Amino acid sequence: MNNSPQLISLIDLAIAFIPVGVALFFLYLWSLNAKQASYAISRMLIQLLLIGYALSYIFFSDNAWLITAILFAMVGISCWIALRTLASYRLLLFKHGFIAIFCGGGFTLCLITQGALSISPWYQAQVIIPLGGMIFATAMNSISLCAERLYAEMSNKIPYQQARKSALNAATIPVINTLFAVGLVSIPGMMTGQILSGVSPLIAARYQIIVMCMIFASAIISAVIFLILSEKTITLMASNNSKPAND
Repeated sequence: MNNSPQLISLIDLAIAFIPVGVALFFLYLWSLNAKQASYAISRMLIQLLLIGYALSYIFFSDNAWLITAILFAMVGISCWIALRTLASYRLLLFKHGFIAIFCGGGFTLCLITQGALSISPWYQAQVIIPLGGMIFATAMNSISLCAERLYAEMSNKIPYQQARKSALNAATIPVINTLFAVGLVSIPGMMTGQILSGVSPLIAARYQIIVMCMIFASAIISAVIFLILSEKTITLMASNNSKPAND
């Protein structure tokens, strides 16, 4: 049996876009936002092709400052994207979101890479960049959900304590669903990639357990920090939004 990964040609890559085209057709047919979805697909394609070239350089670098700068950039970009549902208040909430992702995601990343995996040096790009991406992306989604829900609840005059509880619950739903489904409904990306590259499924499962732990922790911790930091800001935002317009 050949365990080496299959080389994907441009024709093979094009085939993967056939179901994407079908999905976009139904969005258009049902008058949904096919334009935004098309833009997202295009951005995904360009971003992944560019990051493929960039990582080829980064993975061979031995510069702690470069890796640190990349991690900070990832935190900043993930925070900016997380707050797109409250685009009018991005600048007001950016500091809270950045601190939440940096602290919640950074704490998890440090503990996983230096404790569970014990990588040396700590800035080993092949490990810390992919894991950091998983952690910060999870924190990003978590903050996006809880920010939108907290603002909506408080705009409807729901008390902060109850609104915060609903917001955190909304943020946990995707990650908890993932925990329930993993191994039964889906074999996650990291585990699949390792198996395809010839790693023992038992070893791949251990790595995936670490990944699931860090995803769960970063989602909850980052959301909690964001909710604590943004209480006054979102309370003021919701209060201003609920005021009647002047005649």
